[in-house]
Amino acid sequence: MFKRLSVAVSLVLASGAALAVERPNYIGTTEPFASDAVYFVVTDRFVNGDTSNDQREQGGAHRTFDIPVPCPDKIDGNIGYLGGDFKGVLDNADYIRDLGFGAVWITPIIDNPDEAFTGSRPINCTSTLTDRGKTGYHGYWGVNFYKLDEHLPSADLDFGGLTKGLHEAGLKVVLDIVGNHGSPAWTMPVTQPQFGQIFDKNGTLIADHQNLAPDKLDPKHNPLHAFYNNIGPVDGSKGSIFDGNLAELSDFNEHNPAVMDYLVDAYLQWTAQGVDALRIDTIGWLPHPWWHEFVQRIRAQHPGMFMFGEAFDYDAGKIAEHTWPSNANVSVLDFPLRGALSSTFGREQKGFETLAEPLHLTGGPYANPYELMSFYDNHDMARLDATDSGFIDAHNWLFTARGIPVLYYGSETGFMRSRAEHAGNRAYFGQQRVDAAPQSPIFAPLQRIARLRQATPALQRGVQVTERLHGDEAVFYRVLQHGDTAQTALVLLNKGDAAKTVEVSRYLQPGQWRDALDGGTQTVKRSLKTEVPVHGVKVFVLDVQVNQSELQAQLDAAMADQQTRTQRMKR
Repeated sequence: MFKRLSVAVSLVLASGAALAVERPNYIGTTEPFASDAVYFVVTDRFVNGDTSNDQREQGGAHRTFDIPVPCPDKIDGNIGYLGGDFKGVLDNADYIRDLGFGAVWITPIIDNPDEAFTGSRPINCTSTLTDRGKTGYHGYWGVNFYKLDEHLPSADLDFGGLTKGLHEAGLKVVLDIVGNHGSPAWTMPVTQPQFGQIFDKNGTLIADHQNLAPDKLDPKHNPLHAFYNNIGPVDGSKGSIFDGNLAELSDFNEHNPAVMDYLVDAYLQWTAQGVDALRIDTIGWLPHPWWHEFVQRIRAQHPGMFMFGEAFDYDAGKIAEHTWPSNANVSVLDFPLRGALSSTFGREQKGFETLAEPLHLTGGPYANPYELMSFYDNHDMARLDATDSGFIDAHNWLFTARGIPVLYYGSETGFMRSRAEHAGNRAYFGQQRVDAAPQSPIFAPLQRIARLRQATPALQRGVQVTERLHGDEAVFYRVLQHGDTAQTALVLLNKGDAAKTVEVSRYLQPGQWRDALDGGTQTVKRSLKTEVPVHGVKVFVLDVQVNQSELQAQLDAAMADQQTRTQRMKR
C-alpha cells in the first residue's frame, strides 16, 4: 500500500515537474539591472558634503566658483562650481534608497579645466550651446580621464570609497562617461591652459587643439593634433552639430586607435573601483563600429555590464540602432517616450493614448523595449513643466509601465520645474532641501509607487499588455512568468481631477487578487471593479500561473515578436 502510494506520488510530482518545465516563459527582460530605478544627480549640484574641496579661489581672473546667470524673473542660473561632491552623495545614500531607488547615476568624475572658459558666445538664461564664462562643474569637459576632478573627493573619500559606501547602503553605481569629446578647444581670445588638451595617466600632454578651429588642425604634421577630428563644421550655423563639432568642444578622432586605447584604459581604471553600470554620453555622435569595439573591450573585463547611451533624438528608428547586437549592443535613454510623457503629464495634459505608439511593445525597432531608460526630463533640457499632480501622475506611470525609471534629482519635490539649463535646471539642491523633501506633496506618492516597484518583480521585468490607454485612464497588465516566479500585476491609473470607478474584465483571470498598495484582496470571477483616486493609482497582483486564454494569446504574441526581433537583429 505504502509502496503503491509512493509510486503514485512520485508520478504526480514528476508530472508536476514536467508541467513546470513546459510552463511558457513570459518575461520582458532578464537584465538584472531592470530591478533598480535610477536616481540621477549632477554631483556638483546635489549636496556639498565637504567644503574643504570647494576650490573657491580657483581660476584667478577666470574664477570657477559660483558664477550666477541673471534671469529676468530673478530665479538665476549658475555656471560655476557650487560644491556638490562625493561626500554629499554618500551622506544621502539612505535618503535615495528610502525614496525607492536602487541605483545612483553620477555625472563624469574625470578632471576638468581649472578656469572658466573665455571662448564661445555669451550665456544668458535662455541660451543653449553657448559656453562663455562656463566651467566644467558638470564633468563633461575632460582633460585627464585618469584623474579625479579635485572638487569631488575628500581626504578620506576617493571614488572607490564612494562606490563601497553606496553599495553598503544598497545602491548600485552608474558612472557617466564621455567618448566623443574633451573640453572646449578654440575661440579663446587668449589660449587658456588645459582647454583643448588631453593628458595621460602620468600627466604628460598627449593632445592639444592649440586654440585652433578643427579645419586648421594638421594631424599629419603635428602629433598633438592627431587625437582630434579636423573635419566637420565649426559651428551649427555651417551645418548640423551632429556632423562634427558640438559647440567648441574638442572632437575625438574615432579613426585613431590611440583614442580608443586611451578611453578604454581610463574607464577600466574607474570601473574596477566598483562601477555597476555605465551611462554613455553623446553615443549618437560616434559610429556604430567604434562603440561596438569599446563596449566589447569593457565587457571583456566586466561580463554583462549594463550600459545605456544618450542619443538625443526623438526618432525611435535612429536611436534603436545603438541597441542592436551588431552595433553598440546597449540600452538607450528613451527620448521618443520622453516627448510623449511631457505632453501627457505636463501643461498640455494630452490623454494616455499619446503614450501608446512610443512604447513599441511589439514590432518596434529596439532590441528590447523593456530595457530602455524611461524619463521625463534631465540636465540637458527644460525640467518638466507640470503641476504637483502632473509629477505624481508621471511617477505613477514611470514606475509601473515598461522600462527602467530614471528620475532627475529634485524631481521628488518638483524642483525648478520648467527651468532650462542656464535658468536653473541644474541649480544647487542642498542638504536643506533634501531634509525638507518629505514635506512636498510629490514626495510620498513617489516613494509609495517606487517602493512598490522594488517589491513587485512583474513591474520590473514583466511583459506589458495594454487594456486601455485613453483620456485620463490607463489600464494595463505586467506579467512575469519565469523560473519560480508567476506574477501578474494589474495597473489602473487615473490622472483626472475626480476619482473614477474603473471596471476591468478583458484579459482578467479569475482568482484572489491582492491590493498591493492599499491592502486587502478582491475575489474576481468575471470582472474587477475599483475606485481609482484623484491623480491616483491602484495595483492588484495575482501570484499564480496565467491561464486566461485571451491574456495568454497576447503574451504568446509578445514573446513570439521578441524572438523574431532577436533573430532579425542577429543577422
